[in-house]
Order: sequence, then structure tokens, then C-alpha cells
Amino acid sequence: MKDRKHSRWINFAFQISAIILALGFTTVVLLVSHAPPFEAYYQILVGAFGSLTNISSVLVAWVPLLLATTGLLISFAAGLWNIGVEGQIVLGAIFTTAVLRYLQNTSVPAFLIILLGIVAGALGGIFWASLAGVLKVYGGVNEIFGGLGLNFVATALTLWLIFGPWKRPGIGSMSGTVPFPSRLSLPTLANFSISPWSLLIAIVGIILIFIVLQRTYFGLRLKAVGRNMRAAFLLGISANQQMMLAFIVNGIFAGLAGALQVVAVYHRLIPAISSGYGYLGLLIAMLISYQAVWAAPIALFYAALNIGSIRLPIVLKLDSNLAGVLQGALVLFVLLMEGVRQRLLGKE
Repeated sequence: MKDRKHSRWINFAFQISAIILALGFTTVVLLVSHAPPFEAYYQILVGAFGSLTNISSVLVAWVPLLLATTGLLISFAAGLWNIGVEGQIVLGAIFTTAVLRYLQNTSVPAFLIILLGIVAGALGGIFWASLAGVLKVYGGVNEIFGGLGLNFVATALTLWLIFGPWKRPGIGSMSGTVPFPSRLSLPTLANFSISPWSLLIAIVGIILIFIVLQRTYFGLRLKAVGRNMRAAFLLGISANQQMMLAFIVNGIFAGLAGALQVVAVYHRLIPAISSGYGYLGLLIAMLISYQAVWAAPIALFYAALNIGSIRLPIVLKLDSNLAGVLQGALVLFVLLMEGVRQRLLGKE
């Protein structure tokens, strides 16, 4: 017990060191750019939490980011690098948009249209994730290459729809399709942009996946396949079946993220509907070492960086991509320090 407690403190020290190194690296970047580091960090903090409106914007970004990360925890548990999560978010948004477009002028109640749209979004994510799974499991195509290819196809499909069949009257526009009536949007809190229903879906989702990974045989089988596929096979576990299921579950959450982008954020289909949350979710999943318990707070931190950095070009004339530097540096140095820890102390 004493050795285990000592080990936890050592691991914590390495993690803190990684955070300090990431902040140091970002500070050096700021100094080279002739920018005041502490003022930049302060402006990010104010931009994220300086008002209730800003906090609401952070939560709006947190929901799809948490959903993307939640799904990725499942595929990572099975040893899969589901890079195609970005395209799965896009397909979720496309399927949701299709349902809303074709039902908006019918007598179907608004709440039912929204519900059907969200379900369709989950199905869209499943469909695109299943394609990546089939390419991996039955075609022998590495999921990284298959996923990247499907991401490009999803982006091209979005642009084709916006400038083709679903274009605005007269001409297509980069602003997206015609906005849906307000009755087809999830209700939001008074004077804020965040929907409590979106928050509920994201929170319930991460709780369910935490339980699945920690308390179910399905989670145990996924981890067995992810850690040693041959040993899992000898135990009677079908690796192909588990990998396909991992892709499908991941697709559900990615599709939900895309659906909520339509019914709770943009209220239409736009070219950049995924907002890069799939790729950012990959960074978060690596940063937390695939531990579901840390997904919500770290996703919230990354969402705050994204929203808070909007103030940088306004106040300090700095590029808002500084937040991306810090986000990437955190992952880089956490992985680096984990490698150093394992080399010095060995795997535990």
C-alpha cells in the first residue's frame, strides 16, 4: 500500500512537470513574438470566464468536445486510432440536417423532429464509423489512413450539399444552408446560448462510458483486445467483433456531437460544422491516458482555451492559435514525461 501511494506521488510529479514544461514552452513562443506572456494568459482567462456569457460559450464548445472524447475512449480502449472521428461528426450533422429539412414543413411536432434529427445524427456517425471499421477489420486498411480518407470525403460531401442540393435560394454560400426555424432548435437557458439538454446528453454519455469501461465485460473485452489481441483470441474473444463494436459506439457519440452542432449551435449545416472537435478530442484522449474520469474536466479546460483565446487578437493583436500551441504542447510534454518516467522507473 505504501509503495503504491509513493508511486502515485511520483506519477503526479511527472504530470506537474509536463504542465510546467508546456507553459514554459508557450511562454518562450510568446517572448519570441514580443508579446507579454502573463497578459496573454490573463486575457485567455478573462475571455473564458470573465462573464456568464463567456462561460456559456465555453459550455457550448465543451459539449461536442466531450462527446467526441467520450467516443474516442472506447476506440482507444480497443487499441484503435479512430482518426475518422472528425468525418463521423460531419456525417452526424448531415443526417440531422436532412431530417430537419424534410420534416420542417410537415405537421410533425417540433420536439419530435428534433428528437428524430438527433437520432439520425447518431445513425450518421455509426454509418461513417462502420465504413472505417469495415476497411480496418475486413479490408486490412489501417484505421488512420482509412479515417483520414473518409474525413476528406465527408468534407467534400458537406461542400457539395451546401453549394448543390441544399444551397440557399439563388446561390450557394459559405455561410451554409438556410437556417432552420427557431422551433427546431433545442431550448436554451434564458439569455444564454447553452442548451441544458445538450449538457445532459454530454454528461450522461461520459458517465455511461465510464461505467462501461470500468464495470462491464464489454469494457474488459475491449481492453483485452487493445492490450494484446493474440492473448484475447486465445481467451475466446473475437477481436474483429470487438473492434467493429468500438467503431460503432465511437460513431454514436461523434454523430451526436454533429447533431447537436446543428440543433443547438449553428441551426444549419455549415462547411466547418465539426469545428475541429474530433482532432481536439484525440489530443484530450491522449492527454488523459484514456482515463474516462478525467475526460470532462480536461475537455472543459480545452474548451476554455479555445473560447478565451478569441480575445488575443482583439486586445493584444496576437493570433488566437496560441491556444492551439498550448494544447498541443501539453499533450507533447505529457507523453514525453510519461516516456521518461517509464524509462527511469519502468512500467507499473
